[in-house]
Amino acid sequence: MRHCMSPLDFSVEEIDQLLDLATDIEHNPEKYSHSCEGKKIATLFYEPSTRTRLSFETAMLNLGGKVLGFSSASSSSASKGESVSDTIRVISCFADIAAIRHPKEGAPYVASLVSKIPVINAGDGGHQHPTQTLTDLMTIRSIKGRLNNMTIGICGDLKFGRTVHSLISALVRYTGIRFVLISPEELRIPDYVRDDVLRKNNVPFKEVIRLEDALPELDVLYMTRVQKERFFNEDDYIRMKDFYILDRAKLQLAKPDCAVLHPLPRVNEISVDVDSDPRACYFRQVQYGVYVRMALILTLLGVKVC
Repeated sequence: MRHCMSPLDFSVEEIDQLLDLATDIEHNPEKYSHSCEGKKIATLFYEPSTRTRLSFETAMLNLGGKVLGFSSASSSSASKGESVSDTIRVISCFADIAAIRHPKEGAPYVASLVSKIPVINAGDGGHQHPTQTLTDLMTIRSIKGRLNNMTIGICGDLKFGRTVHSLISALVRYTGIRFVLISPEELRIPDYVRDDVLRKNNVPFKEVIRLEDALPELDVLYMTRVQKERFFNEDDYIRMKDFYILDRAKLQLAKPDCAVLHPLPRVNEISVDVDSDPRACYFRQVQYGVYVRMALILTLLGVKVC
């Protein structure tokens, strides 16, 4: 039995196979529409979510399976003090696979240690978000035709952004990747990512404050929101939340084929006047997330479709 806690749980070859499967699902959905009949996924979301939870549920429904679970800690026995370990032991009696989102880093891993079914980390605090990273990789590969030899700008909350940490950890394994890290001083990338991931792997990067300075050299721009739920001080959040706003005027500085991604939800960091630009890829990114999660469910359940 295998779990998915981090993008690094899969080799580069396995990720390529997973993305190939997701691409086949995209082009041949009927081929997979009954592949998980009789199977159930439990979505255990201790934090609010729209895209990730519904994407997992849509993925299983598209595969012919069924869905159970909860959408907040308050609607589960966690509100009575039940531990994550006990919850997954119970859920293992009901479902064939589980996706867990939790505000505490490492909670899905704790669940995986005692689970009788595969567990997918659907986001744990500011730590990892592997299925978003797989979605990001599929989006980049589908749009740019490759996952190597490009300059990727990551902008916004680089300190608390779990999607950022996961994406960097995954992309450093590809050749010719260079990062431009765009953030205010207060939201710079954590030292462990800078030292243990980027520098350790000899990946070139630079850190800048102004988005405008970075835009002309980027092949991909990955925007993120400043996450109110990660701040202990509301004054700090208010001061930082509109630090970056990508609008149509700024986007004119970017390459004609620069792809703009965002894990969503957005607040103010991408103006709606960017949505109609062909470089805006964040809603396509959502659709790719369904295909990726379908491929991951099939892979972890060991379901082969001929």
